[in-house]
Amino acid sequence: MATQVILLERIEKLGAMGDIVDVKPGYARNYLLPQSKALRATKDNIAYFESQKASLEKANAEKKTAAEKRAKDLDGMKVVMIRQAGETGQLYGSVTARDIADAINEAAKDKIERNMVTLNQSIKMIGLFPVEVSLHPEVKATITVNIARTDDEAAKQEKTGKAIIAEDANAPQETVADEQAEEMKSDLMEADALEAEKAAKEEADEKAAEEAAKSEAKSAARAEKKAAAAAEAEAEADEKAAEEEAEAQEETKA
Repeated sequence: MATQVILLERIEKLGAMGDIVDVKPGYARNYLLPQSKALRATKDNIAYFESQKASLEKANAEKKTAAEKRAKDLDGMKVVMIRQAGETGQLYGSVTARDIADAINEAAKDKIERNMVTLNQSIKMIGLFPVEVSLHPEVKATITVNIARTDDEAAKQEKTGKAIIAEDANAPQETVADEQAEEMKSDLMEADALEAEKAAKEEADEKAAEEAAKSEAKSAARAEKKAAAAAEAEAEADEKAAEEEAEAQEETKA
């Protein structure tokens, strides 16, 4: 069952500020609500949003203007990251969103948080990678992450625009790139499958809770009905006993 929320800011592929949308319960519970990006679309919350709409829009406009200024400095920026890797370019480890945020902060003296770096999966190869940084729901900057084994390789990669693969590389660079793309696609599909499985479990748990609540309500109703019937039967029995006692007393007097 979907959860209905009212958005407090623009959410990509979901809606704009003030839109009332249906989302998965887990997405609302684990992200939108705790991050103050939305409120449950109750009557009181909708009224609250309408009363605060002007101030929310003003605050959002100010944040957007500040983000646009930052984007001018960051957009097109190139960040070099030196990492150990094998002869085919496979990294001994991986480069994460946190690594990229730290590298940007060091190079630009800015304050980029990990969750502002859009990276669907960790980078596991040397090469040049365009990475999007979300400075505001409506403002993004694109930087290039140059991952290499040495400063010389990084310089060559920047000059040629291609990954440097060491000499053993019987496999052409295009093949390595294809393999990397396939691996990244596989990782993304796996992540999507896990997310779908998690959402299905949450939906099943919610449905089970609803069924349990309905069952409990039915049991309570049956118990209440049974108690009422027992009380009614007891009252009838008491009334009958009283009538019989009265009749017996009348017969005794007679």
